Amino acid sequence: MKIPAVSLPLVLLPGYMLDETLWDEVVPLLHWEAPVHRLPLGPGTTTEEIARGVAQAAPERFVLVGFSLGGYLARKVAELFPERVAALVLVASSLEVDSAERAKAKQDAIRALDPATFRGLSMGAIAQSLHPDRRGDRELVTRIREMGRRLGYEAMVLQSGLQRDGIAAASLHCPTLVIGAAQDPLRGARETRELAAAIPGARLDVIEQSGHMLPLEQPEALARAIEAFLYGQRNSL
Repeated sequence: MKIPAVSLPLVLLPGYMLDETLWDEVVPLLHWEAPVHRLPLGPGTTTEEIARGVAQAAPERFVLVGFSLGGYLARKVAELFPERVAALVLVASSLEVDSAERAKAKQDAIRALDPATFRGLSMGAIAQSLHPDRRGDRELVTRIREMGRRLGYEAMVLQSGLQRDGIAAASLHCPTLVIGAAQDPLRGARETRELAAAIPGARLDVIEQSGHMLPLEQPEALARAIEAFLYGQRNSL
């Protein structure tokens, strides 16, 4: 599929304790003639501050793709800068916010860690986020853990404490694609359906044979889904 040369730039946001290398397999598969920008979830200590930082680093008008936690931030960018976000793609994301109990459990887990010896998320937790067929893939699990190690303990504290409530959905009006993974143990089918239903006119696409880490588990299927959606929107972008 060839995307017209008038394509707008793409901005890609990673997820929780993941860096820009999350997209290493996806970007070469995108037949996209405009620039592709891979941005971090920062700087900032709140969703609004991070969203403003993304907007500051992004081109004047762009298509925004957010993975998992990056999907929450992508919605915040679109809420704050609707005139600049031409379209949204939300991958393995959700409307869900942490309950008080879950927020406390996160903070308790962080306090149990030693910042001096932090090496990223646990191998077991990472493996459990993947498709059952990939949970024994030590190379993949290690690669994901290395992203967290590079980001460091302070990033984990900051990202774990981000308040995910109060982010727009029903008031968003740009073309939106919600992409879910059929075997995602972290963001199940109900959550992706609810997210798509909450955004006016949003389309839902589900990719098979993948756990939560879609950009790493099914990069080709993800790239094709993004392309197909944006190609369909080419006359309005």
